[in-house]
This record gives sequence, structure tokens and C-alpha cells, in this order.
Amino acid sequence: MSEVLAGEDFESLWRYYRVSAFRLETQPVYTVAGEQDTLRRYLTGHPQHPADVPYLATWLDQIRQVTAEGRRVERVRIVDEPPTDYQRWERWVGQWNTEAGERIRYLSRAVAESIGLPLAADWWLFDEERVAVMRFDETGRPLGGTVVTDPAVVVQHLAWRDLAIKHSALDEGTAH
Repeated sequence: MSEVLAGEDFESLWRYYRVSAFRLETQPVYTVAGEQDTLRRYLTGHPQHPADVPYLATWLDQIRQVTAEGRRVERVRIVDEPPTDYQRWERWVGQWNTEAGERIRYLSRAVAESIGLPLAADWWLFDEERVAVMRFDETGRPLGGTVVTDPAVVVQHLAWRDLAIKHSALDEGTAH
């Protein structure tokens, strides 16, 4: 079974998972309105603390809340070599994600390709029972997605999750 995923649908799905949320993040850049100014500031040498960016502050508050409740949030980020400007910024911001309770691992695109990870779309795996596949255009703008509960699809994504974790490394901290 699958259903079309709109932005507001994704938010409610993410908030109401029970145990674990895992994301495979594959895009070299994401064009999200709430990040553009802070990304520009970072790239011009004037980084902005995530708590001062409403979009990021809301995300970090959600991470703190769900992890305080004992739920897990994990992701593997596929990174280009050399990393894109967005990926450099994302890794810098990631230290606050980690501090809030999220576990973030990194995997080079070359290794991801060599081990057979699918890199055409991002996806979240919720509670090991539903997959939210997200699509983006060539500039990283979200195009929507699909929630899939078909057991065969979920099992395949579980295997990809395990493969991504096995070949990736945790970022053990970057000084603020």
C-alpha cells in the first residue's frame, strides 16, 4: 500500500512515530526556504547559531522532545568529495542536531554507489514499518513523496539502512 505525501502529511507522520526514525539523505543540496539566509551567512563567514533561525530551532526542539521521550532519530548523510557548500554547512549545523539527540553518520557518495545504495531519492523509515520516499528536483527543491507500507518495500529499506550504517561513520563532534 502507498499514499501520496504532501508537506503537512509528512510533518504529522514524523511527529507521531513511536520508536525509531531513520533517514537516508542523498541530495548534494536542499533548497528549503527556511535555510537560505543562514546558509548564505555561513558561506560568507558569518555563521548564525541554529537557535537564532526559526526553521532550525523548531527542528532542534522536536529532536529534543522525541529523544527525551526515548524515541530514536538517526540518519546517514551521503557526502560528495569534495563536499558541496551545502554539505559543509549541514555538517556544521549537525553538531547541534547531535547535541539535541539525533545520531548522524556520514558516508561518501563513492562508497554509497559502490555498495549499491539507491541515491535517486531520500527516505525516512519509521518504526521499521513505513517508508516515506521523498523526491527533489535538480536544485534540491522538494517535490513531495509517497508513504509506502508494503512489507517487501519496507524490508528492502531495512536492508539499505543497515548497509548505510555499516559503511558510514559517526561524526563525534565539532566544537561550537
